[in-house]
Amino acid sequence: MRFDYLEPHTIKEAVSLLSTYNGQAKVIAGGTDLMNLIRTKMIKPEYIVDIGHIAGLDYVKYGDKGALSIGALTTIRAIEMSAQLKERHPVVSQAAGQLGSMAIRNVGTIGGNLCNAAPCAETAPSLIGLGAALKIVGPAGERTVTLEDFFTGPGQTVLQRGELVVEIQVPSQPPHTRGVYLKHSVRGTEDLAIVGVAAIATLEGERCRNVKIVLGAVAPIPMRARNAEGKLEGKEIDDALIENAAQAASDESQPITDVRASADYRKEMVKVF
Repeated sequence: MRFDYLEPHTIKEAVSLLSTYNGQAKVIAGGTDLMNLIRTKMIKPEYIVDIGHIAGLDYVKYGDKGALSIGALTTIRAIEMSAQLKERHPVVSQAAGQLGSMAIRNVGTIGGNLCNAAPCAETAPSLIGLGAALKIVGPAGERTVTLEDFFTGPGQTVLQRGELVVEIQVPSQPPHTRGVYLKHSVRGTEDLAIVGVAAIATLEGERCRNVKIVLGAVAPIPMRARNAEGKLEGKEIDDALIENAAQAASDESQPITDVRASADYRKEMVKVF
């Protein structure tokens, strides 16, 4: 497979190249997903635009009011190991730690994992649950899209001609907000998720508020389990309520049968997790 390799050093240059070679170019950052697609001839780009040399897109930082910003070129390993994230958004670092092998996490980037738009992407459910948005730069300037609205199908996003994701933005959370991401796979973190579940809620005494349950690998895109959320919102949690919410999440999931698991098995594992 032959292609022209292009190495922009600024966002403006990258946007220009992507606009010029629209439909013929693919962006590479860590390359952990893209190179596999090229090797297996699932895609045949004429140009590869390597954004890995653009300075200033590798960071984890907090604003004065607790809002979180992550540069699109930040590696999954950096997110996993960030002391700030472990303290203030542990669900994000927890999810990052379940993505692939350490070799993959050392190279793969958060922007690449999201833009690859795999239904089983480990970083998406927890970030959607936290209300994250993406800062996108393109020929027309900047725009912001919520992560929940970013995905349109397997491998498909709302990115338009020449556009590039440059930052993930997570709003500040109410006090006593907690979250967890659970992944079910055959061979541990190195394997793709059969089911991924993120659950995030704000605890007010014995009641749950702002409940978000986001499922991965059981629909064409990461999906909110809104019926399950509704059963928990504002309620005091007990075993019966958990069972009802789990069944609701299972019922609204939309899995397929593939080489990794049947649709029925995935639905059952949504309920379990």
